[in-house]
Amino acid sequence: MLIIHGGTPLEGEVLVRGAKNLVSKAMVAALLGTSPSVLRSVPAIRDVEVVTGLLRVHGVDVELDGDTLYMDPTSVESAGVEEINVHAGTSRIPILLCGPLLHRLGRAFIPDLGGCNIGGRPIDFHLDALRKFGAVVEKSADGTHLSAPNGLHGIRYELEYPSVGATEQVLLTAVMAKGTTELRNAAIEPEIIDLICILQKMGAIIKVHTNRVIEIVGVDELKGYSHRALPDRIEAASWASAALATQGSVFVRGAQQADMMTFLNVFRSIGGAYEVDDDPVEGGIRFWHPGTPLKPVALETDVHPGLMTDWQQPIVVALTQADGLSIMHETVYENRFGYTSELRRMGANIELYSDCLGGTPCRWGRRNFLHSAVIAGPSKLHAADLQIPDLRAGFSHLIAAMAAEGTSRVYGVDRYITRGYENFEAKLLGLGAKIERPAPASAQLASRD
Repeated sequence: MLIIHGGTPLEGEVLVRGAKNLVSKAMVAALLGTSPSVLRSVPAIRDVEVVTGLLRVHGVDVELDGDTLYMDPTSVESAGVEEINVHAGTSRIPILLCGPLLHRLGRAFIPDLGGCNIGGRPIDFHLDALRKFGAVVEKSADGTHLSAPNGLHGIRYELEYPSVGATEQVLLTAVMAKGTTELRNAAIEPEIIDLICILQKMGAIIKVHTNRVIEIVGVDELKGYSHRALPDRIEAASWASAALATQGSVFVRGAQQADMMTFLNVFRSIGGAYEVDDDPVEGGIRFWHPGTPLKPVALETDVHPGLMTDWQQPIVVALTQADGLSIMHETVYENRFGYTSELRRMGANIELYSDCLGGTPCRWGRRNFLHSAVIAGPSKLHAADLQIPDLRAGFSHLIAAMAAEGTSRVYGVDRYITRGYENFEAKLLGLGAKIERPAPASAQLASRD
């Protein structure tokens, strides 16, 4: 539990390291190499710890020096079900190890998968693609076992939806499959392109065509890589939204304009101000509240280059302070507005609808999913006891608590926030936030005595 005394503008600077949504996949890619890999700008987050554990039980030597990760996969080996299950329920990464392990060992195992409860993220896309590559999938009580008795071969495959995870699965499997793979309706997020850059450094042949088509020519061998992960655009946007909601000013060192263009347009449309520093070492983006009333907007999330679904929660918190009615139409996940119930308890005026309140109907329309939100502002937020439901919503609860009057208690920070935000408490303190951890029960009893 974290105690937050709200009402103080956030002022100062934070550093953003490599993207959570790239680093874990880059670590998996190291399994494909016949020589060591080096990954730089690695954040100290729990997802990195989880993948480190998964790699180590498969015989990969993993060492972290500062923010640089060294991975030596030359002695990859099979891991027991019990060893792998230690990590079951903590991450959805195990599914992505299948392709590399099938190439290296001829077999793989998937435990029960965890992750944030934000809507259906079935592994059917993954298993269907792996079967087409030639994998044999056998489900059992302890998880899913895969083998490749005849090896893996290239395929022509079209995704029903440009899923990031399914695109990553195809990439990590196709690079060493016999023949050529053509993936249609692929995700093209910056983290996907950065993963492609890593695989290309390893020796892969990957062509990114127009209209979401990716062509991969399988090769017989891949070597290790040396790479600096692209900055985390989700974390950068979270700090930007925190600056706006608390009427503060935050310089996000490491944030890059190119990958945040859609967010920057929204930030300016709401009434926020920003300034880009292009210095390659010390550069970043400063975000601040200019002191004028924030403006309502109508937005909808979408796959890249649209408004990222992981940006909507912090933006919604900022929109509670806008002067008028705003609309947020969520088209990526069907259950991503659960966090708004806590915001309403804090005084936010938010109504949810199953209708598509966006420019175009989406796949959740007429399916009774509450996937559109109307936010009426400005709302005077007041303190409350908050229970974090997932990673991104959790950080939005922190933002709301800092913008609110009074003292809030936020529960679940260690379970969720540390998955994707490095040293978030130290960063908040550095920005002037008034936060504290409750004293241990033993200390409280001692103080009473």
